[in-house]
Amino acid sequence: MSTVYIEIPREIIHATRMNPQELRLELAVHLYAQEKLSFGKARELASLSAWDFQQLLGSRGIDAHYGLDDYEQDLQTLRDLGRL
Repeated sequence: MSTVYIEIPREIIHATRMNPQELRLELAVHLYAQEKLSFGKARELASLSAWDFQQLLGSRGIDAHYGLDDYEQDLQTLRDLGRL
């Protein structure tokens, strides 16, 4: 996996009163809420476990992006695996 670096002027970081990790976390939450990143990719950007990221989203009132199509796909997968 390659990494892309974004330059953010120190003054901007200072103005946010956040450290770089906090800024990454906010970016991850925002991109997930805007449906620009999947749960897995946003969690990865935030450097949190799935549980911790889900808890963070819940504490901010951000719903999981899990619709009827996702549910039906999961049901079919369980059927294909012989679990239903």
